[in-house]
Amino acid sequence: MSATFVPSSPSATFHIPRPSCEEVERYLHRWNTTADLFQPETVLKKLFTETHPKNNSIDDIILKVAALNTVYNTYIYSVYPVAQHILSLKIDERLSAGDETLVNELMRVIYTDGGKIDHYSFATKYCSFHNPDAFPIYDSYVGKILQYYRNQEGFSDFKNSDLKNYPYFKRILSDFRQHFGLEKYTTKEFDQYLWQFGKEYFK
Repeated sequence: MSATFVPSSPSATFHIPRPSCEEVERYLHRWNTTADLFQPETVLKKLFTETHPKNNSIDDIILKVAALNTVYNTYIYSVYPVAQHILSLKIDERLSAGDETLVNELMRVIYTDGGKIDHYSFATKYCSFHNPDAFPIYDSYVGKILQYYRNQEGFSDFKNSDLKNYPYFKRILSDFRQHFGLEKYTTKEFDQYLWQFGKEYFK
């Protein structure tokens, strides 16, 4: 069973596979057998959980912010202010506890030129690489998927702006997983599925 999605270009119509265990397994197999996908994440996992697991040293934080920004292009244009902000929040206990309110604080960065930017997707990734079970990742692909299936199947009632409030986002994502019967997958597996699915059909 598939839904029909008409993209912005009127010249093409794509048939989007409905979320299912079979689809998740297909994308997980692709992830686990494609070095360009799994190898960078493996290196980041080691960096965040083994080499530099704490966030009480500006040097360690700079290294993690720079690596994450390079691999995932999270639009951090100046690493040091972001690292300073993370250091000031003393986040280690909250990361371990899975404090979902942390993301909304972590994302708000004031740069030295006075500019204020909410690095929401970056903040979800930074938390996720420390505690992947507690912090699912948000990016634009995931947002488009959730909006699309809200409109198609009404799996949850939310405003688009709710996706940028992390506790709300987690509840919306939980509604999505329950609606499509995908609760058996880990948070990280679900991240890998959604990112590939979104990149293929929701650019």
